[in-house]
Amino acid sequence: MPSLRDIRRRINSVKKTQQITRAMKMVSAAKLQRAQERVVAARPYANKMAEVLANLAVRAKPGVHPLLEDRGQARILLLVITADKGLCGAFNSNLTRAATQFVHEHRDSEVSLVVVGRKGRDFFRRRPEYRVRSTHVNLFQRTVAYETAAKLAREVTQVYLDGETDRVFVLYNEFRSALQQRLTTRQLIPITPRPVAEGELVVDYLYEPSVDAILSALLPRYVEVQVFRALLESVASEHGARMTAMDSATSNAEEMIDRLTLTFNRTRQAAITKEIIEVVSGADALKG
Repeated sequence: MPSLRDIRRRINSVKKTQQITRAMKMVSAAKLQRAQERVVAARPYANKMAEVLANLAVRAKPGVHPLLEDRGQARILLLVITADKGLCGAFNSNLTRAATQFVHEHRDSEVSLVVVGRKGRDFFRRRPEYRVRSTHVNLFQRTVAYETAAKLAREVTQVYLDGETDRVFVLYNEFRSALQQRLTTRQLIPITPRPVAEGELVVDYLYEPSVDAILSALLPRYVEVQVFRALLESVASEHGARMTAMDSATSNAEEMIDRLTLTFNRTRQAAITKEIIEVVSGADALKG
């Protein structure tokens, strides 16, 4: 049985851990509010741009722009967005598991990875069987800048334009609420045309100044916006997952403190009872 000193030391240790988890929960809650506001503000623009480009892809002629060209899926590039830090429940493990499952499901294709986040980098660094083209860490130190997303988007776009891959996907956690994040895999390149209803007459647009100028400006911008949205969704999801995990850890620490306190009191009571019995036994022995 542990001594009273050991139990008291463990109670103090759990209390200090509880203070840390409670502070982390409050910090994540504050950061989540700002991240959620940015996500909500970015979604309408990203959705409308995706809708416009999907309509444009229906009307565009084959080969009018490389980002609209369907080359099959012999070679695939997967952009995986993880976090730089842990202590956020299953946030990172779900992403890495989904990435490995994606590679397994496309084993007939040559899949390469662009990994964002220290946790994803460390995971795939220990698994050389996966082909990692590049890694990016410390993108979420303060806030996600659009220029950061633009550089990342230009990197994956250039890989596609150079003919080194046929499709580009992005895998991230979409923010639903502080308690719920949804794993999302979205095709970035080529732009997917919207479904055409039966009997629908599809006519092309009139472009001004030219179709090349408009598509050359819109299509790369579309990829940048979608990557920017994915980064924002990932940041908000991370803070939500960490807030939930730290809240659960704080509650578990409280329960552990209660159990240890009960054990401490029982042990102390047993020690006092033992001492009383020894005193009474000694007194009886002296009388006898």
